[in-house]
Amino acid sequence: MNSSVNVTVVREHRDSFSKAVIKNVIIVLLGFSINYINAALIYTFHNHQIFYTNPRYILIIHLVVNDMIQVTLSIILFVISYTVYKINVSVCCIFTLLTLVTTENTPLNLACMAMECYIAVCFPLRHMQICTVRRTLMLISFIWNISIVSVLPDLFITLATEPLDFFHSRVFCVRENVFPNPLIPLKREIIYSLFLVIIWITIFYTYFRIMFAAQSASKNAKKARNTILLHGFQLLLCMATYARPQVLKVIKQGDPTNYVDHLFASYIIIQVLPRSISPVLYGIRDKTFRKFLKGHLWC
Repeated sequence: MNSSVNVTVVREHRDSFSKAVIKNVIIVLLGFSINYINAALIYTFHNHQIFYTNPRYILIIHLVVNDMIQVTLSIILFVISYTVYKINVSVCCIFTLLTLVTTENTPLNLACMAMECYIAVCFPLRHMQICTVRRTLMLISFIWNISIVSVLPDLFITLATEPLDFFHSRVFCVRENVFPNPLIPLKREIIYSLFLVIIWITIFYTYFRIMFAAQSASKNAKKARNTILLHGFQLLLCMATYARPQVLKVIKQGDPTNYVDHLFASYIIIQVLPRSISPVLYGIRDKTFRKFLKGHLWC
């Protein structure tokens, strides 16, 4: 997406004061609600040792913590775009990199959760040997390393191609403004495509293997099959992030006057609401989590 055109359109059709206040209040309230439930899940996990030894709950809580970080950073950037409008490039780089890393963590974590379900159903006798706490923590570390390695080249390319004064300037904080080199979008598309192919193969493979196991009328197998479907559904929502620039480009050409409102709607649908799914699907839906969560949710 052409970021300079995007910023020009936003500047020309900026919201009125009352509309800006309403949008910011909506975003902050949504973010607070999501993070409140997520914080209750983390508190529940922390206070009950039964969760510490189960790789499934460790992966769930990692997804929840990751979503909290992503939602918080995303909302901070949203509020800054209305209050300060332009910020220092160096500060924007830090916010953008952290947001990108946590965004890429989500589909990788979903793939790992699908594999854990597959091992639990198809190799129940070896599950405790394969899925240990130590290996789960190593896997989480691997997820972060992969995401960081995929994002850091944006910074290195920018450091190598932009003058030092660029990092002391102020810009409207979007990815295309702080990482303007034309090679970066190409690199991003290649990495995203590779990630999505690997993750979708994992999701489909685990789903069909569990589906065949579910034919034996195993209750756990059927539950795991439904869980994999939920992983796939959430992954589809994650993929919407990658399609957002193209969709907004079409909308901008067709209806530039209401482009800012379309930006706001796409932001809620693609960035905020999908983060509210994790605590519902993987926390409240789980009987063990739900039993302990009831006592902490209103504290």
